[in-house]
Amino acid sequence: MSEKKILEERSLILNRRNFLGKAALGVGGTALASLMGCSFFNKSEAGILTPANSISGSKGALSSLHHPAKIKRVIYLFQSGGPSQLELFDYKPLLNVRRGEDLPESIRNGQRLTGMTSGQDKFPLVGSQFDFKQYGKNGTWISDLLPYTAKMVDDLCFIKSMHTEAINHDPAVTFFQTGSQQPGRPSIGSWLSYGIGSENDNLPAFTVLLSRGSGRPQGQPLYTRLWGNGFLHSLHQGVQFRAAKDPVLYLNDPKGTTKDTKRAILDKLAALNEKQYEEFGDPEIQSRISQYEMAYRMQTSVPDVMNIDDEPDYIYKMYGSDAKIPGTYAANCLLARKLAEKDVRFIQLYHMGWDQHDNLPGAIEKQAKDVDQASAALVADLKQRGLLEDTLIVWGGEFGRTNYSQGILTADNYGRDHHPRSFTMWMAGGGIKPGISYGETDDFGYNIVKNPVHVHDFQATMMHLLGIDHKKLTYKYQGRRFRLTDVEGHVIKDILS
Repeated sequence: MSEKKILEERSLILNRRNFLGKAALGVGGTALASLMGCSFFNKSEAGILTPANSISGSKGALSSLHHPAKIKRVIYLFQSGGPSQLELFDYKPLLNVRRGEDLPESIRNGQRLTGMTSGQDKFPLVGSQFDFKQYGKNGTWISDLLPYTAKMVDDLCFIKSMHTEAINHDPAVTFFQTGSQQPGRPSIGSWLSYGIGSENDNLPAFTVLLSRGSGRPQGQPLYTRLWGNGFLHSLHQGVQFRAAKDPVLYLNDPKGTTKDTKRAILDKLAALNEKQYEEFGDPEIQSRISQYEMAYRMQTSVPDVMNIDDEPDYIYKMYGSDAKIPGTYAANCLLARKLAEKDVRFIQLYHMGWDQHDNLPGAIEKQAKDVDQASAALVADLKQRGLLEDTLIVWGGEFGRTNYSQGILTADNYGRDHHPRSFTMWMAGGGIKPGISYGETDDFGYNIVKNPVHVHDFQATMMHLLGIDHKKLTYKYQGRRFRLTDVEGHVIKDILS
């Protein structure tokens, strides 16, 4: 090749973007070394939760935890659509006493409504058609819809004063999962993968399982960006495990490909990518190498963790008959336990179907049956295996439901609209006080009167239990330092053990 031709090619490569990228390689390389962990870089210092000499696990961007961690992992049972706290957890007998009366303006106090009820002339109060009873040492009120959860109340911490800012599904779910109502931010699991890495080299740090409930089978959809990496490197995105022959898409090799052949292909591909990285300095190239290697290791680890055929009969009896049906909530709860045993950092379950604007009594009965036994079984199963003490389990949706009926109220039927002002979640596991209820709503179940908990407070508390100061885990993007809790959030110290 002539000297002139070489110079022409070099001038094409050294464009403005590549020049700036190469100029930043000194700092960027250091950050990348921390980000990629032990798969590519050898460090002498101890890792986050994995010793430097460990044969498995990868470190995160933090060189050490901000304070001692109470937990190692999170299982987030996200109930998509907005479960009605008034039918499940927040017992309000006054609503039945005043059934059919218009919601007093002094209670509503001008709160904005969705377009589905803003045009109603009246807002008739309606209480639950299901009975409540008291359970546990502290007499926690639980609906008859949740008989299995009722037996577990001494292991659970109910937060009855959750509130959010979003009033519609997409921004509300996005807010809980990413800390922002606007798409484009990293999800909770991605932040944890970035910050403290993984304890298992053969499975992703962040896994996702989806199920569709029977309460409203054609309810609100979910989008893959909810478990996306946002502006973080793609290495940290959630990996969805599907209820199908191929649990992870594009993981299996074509027929005729041997393990040795695949290894040789990956080695050659890694060499080409490394050369590309030396040329352009794009950190996503290193992420790509890591993803190829993870996929190679997952070819063995995923079939093993997804196989539940060898579970004993008493486990299926705990989780319920649906646990044998792939893709159900019960089956996913059982898989969540197996993933927790494999030290997956963040296990996200989404269960759709809670958006019950009409026919709520019939729909929520089905939906509660989907989740009640399996949720309680997951807590009990982790507890009997000694895993609950270092695992946080979270159960809850993006908002609650109104105390008035959407549409026509009849003797045996009603619906409820979205209600962001107050709703209930529960938590269990390491670092959480068991058997308590935190926060309180008024007699109408409409406004919070004691200990409000914002979405960012919940996120800050979860990160605190993992040994992370939510204000210090940041990522600089487009000239600004971002964090999961944005510019808000306080640790809920009263619920910590």
